[in-house]
Amino acid sequence: MPARIINRGRGPEIEGTRITVYDVMDYYKHGWHRDLIAVQFGLGSSQIQAALDYIEAHKPEVMEEYAKILDRNLNYQYSPEVKAKLAQVRGVATKRMNLIRAKQQGESGNGNAAAGS
Repeated sequence: MPARIINRGRGPEIEGTRITVYDVMDYYKHGWHRDLIAVQFGLGSSQIQAALDYIEAHKPEVMEEYAKILDRNLNYQYSPEVKAKLAQVRGVATKRMNLIRAKQQGESGNGNAAAGS
């Protein structure tokens, strides 16, 4: 049976899960491949593909609702303690991502130099 997108009142979600198309959108907009998103959620690639197909088929509505969700999340009022913890975690994540990107750029630079020789 093919994967389907249903709406039980919380918005469009992958049938048999609590994963919404907006959850998938968080990864899709950053260029994640369907299979990596599937691994992230512990789902099959066909389930994620159903969500991606839904996003593309209903893009204006999905993007409008997604923007509302992001706005609501950005304007949520956290306690000072939680805000401090979030800032700390974001800082660590940013440093790690920068190290990963630098390593990848170094490897691709070395690979290109070797290929040109």
